[in-house]
Amino acid sequence: MTAPIAPQHLLTVGIDVGGTNIRASVVDSAGEVLDTVQSPTPHAARALEDAIARSVDELRTRHPVAAVGLAVAGFLSADRSTVRFAPHLPWQDDAVAARLTGRLGLPVILEHDANAAGWAEYRFGAAAGGHKVVLVAIGTGIGAALLIDGTLYRGSHGVAPELGHLQVVPGGRGCPCGKRGCWERYCSGTALADTAVELLATEPFRSVLAHDVRRDPGSLTGRRVAGAAQDGDPLALAAMADFARWLGLGLAFVSDLFDPDLIVIAGGVSSSAPLFLDDAREHYARSVTGAGHRPLARLRTTQLGEAAGMIGAAELARAELGAPVAGGPARQ
Repeated sequence: MTAPIAPQHLLTVGIDVGGTNIRASVVDSAGEVLDTVQSPTPHAARALEDAIARSVDELRTRHPVAAVGLAVAGFLSADRSTVRFAPHLPWQDDAVAARLTGRLGLPVILEHDANAAGWAEYRFGAAAGGHKVVLVAIGTGIGAALLIDGTLYRGSHGVAPELGHLQVVPGGRGCPCGKRGCWERYCSGTALADTAVELLATEPFRSVLAHDVRRDPGSLTGRRVAGAAQDGDPLALAAMADFARWLGLGLAFVSDLFDPDLIVIAGGVSSSAPLFLDDAREHYARSVTGAGHRPLARLRTTQLGEAAGMIGAAELARAELGAPVAGGPARQ
């Protein structure tokens, strides 16, 4: 008779449920991605769950999958069984975990996407060895995770820490959350594009990017600004300098709140870190309370990139099987 596989050696699936695409990966106990499938994200709840089920079914035709973790950009209940609200997904107060568990015949857990990424970086990436760790995921907006001695901090109701919506400019740029002046409206991929448009309205930049913005402001993206900055475009460099300033100021807030020993910058914008991280570090060092008289958090960029959310969700799903993953990082 074949001996049963120990929980820590079982394969699990991590799924990044994004507003545009669903990406599902089979992940082993060392955090290695073995197989991945991707499909567009439907806009109706039943169709979305159908797409998730198809992804898992396809993967388990090739791998012996034991559990599934979903990384969701939204508010979850404290027990992580229900999606309370997700701005880019059709679930609202939906018991998604139980429904998918019944449908798939596998344990299914939910996790906030930034928490999943933070857990993956702690177990297998840039946050390994950290004691008080904050992950700041910068993409379209800002997501965040806080780990205290290897434990994810979710707050009393499962929604902490919502750092992207700290108000940094009273009465500032409007935010989809309903407030104005949120940090992510000045420090995100979306913010890069908005800043470039605002700068061009006040200064006579002459460049390829400036020409493109004048012709069609609505077509500008943060990725386009970052690419132009890499090419030395003066408008893009000015927007990136503003981004670095806001990142440094925000990291000072983060340090004042949590006093972490390590901050990991993740998300899509992190791929452009050579363009802004040194400047952001200088702004952070000058802006933190007690500047010059206290240790600063180490700043690192993601090691796992866009796969972090899937890896973290898969690893947290493995924990539901009884695997001993909560005691510390698997490798340094």
